[in-house]
Amino acid sequence: MTNLDYSTITVSGDDAFDFLQAQLAADVTDFTDSAPTLAAWCNPKGRVICLLRAAALGEGYTLSLPTELADAVVKRLTMYRFRSKVDFVVQVATNEQLGIGGSIEDWRLANLQAGIPEIRQPQSEQFTPHMLNLDLLDAVSVDKGCYPGQEIVSRTHFRGATKRRMQRFESASPVTAGDKVSDGERDVGEVLNAIGDDILAVVPTDKAEAGLTVNGVALKHIALPYLLQSQ
Repeated sequence: MTNLDYSTITVSGDDAFDFLQAQLAADVTDFTDSAPTLAAWCNPKGRVICLLRAAALGEGYTLSLPTELADAVVKRLTMYRFRSKVDFVVQVATNEQLGIGGSIEDWRLANLQAGIPEIRQPQSEQFTPHMLNLDLLDAVSVDKGCYPGQEIVSRTHFRGATKRRMQRFESASPVTAGDKVSDGERDVGEVLNAIGDDILAVVPTDKAEAGLTVNGVALKHIALPYLLQSQ
């Protein structure tokens, strides 16, 4: 079964490992052929371009992401290829490459409720990994060496300077990704993902319990277990 909403970039060639290790924020040595690993790719300013489901494949790797981002990501990766011996092929993603055991709808909702963000075109290059909790989801590394945005990611990590993070909420009625989150006086955050009444939103860490609203719709904070464990 395939999912037309996601694509997979297969990266192959003699320099595939070295190339990806120098580009992705995650450590490529952690990629396996048994289950996809979350991996962020950032721009030089430390903003997340995309969140990938990555896996080892023979002598190459597969990187799965929303189809709407795939062509732009391949074009951008190609710009960094220079003399590296790597090739890129884009195909429709399979459920196995995404780690889907049931339906795509159930998978997306389960990810949202577990605090795993979905980065699509409107969210691309808008947030740092720490704002999206990707440091807590092992989608970035602070000790593997250089990659685009690594200095900013490491500085934020070691200084503990994360004042905004993704939080889970339930809304009194459905809202839309991109809607602004308000504390009653001003806009303080943004809805990242929304499925029915379940949402993920990036807000100041000290505002999660502040009676937030979206377009007048009340939000109820639902604590993410991994955020509780990190405190």
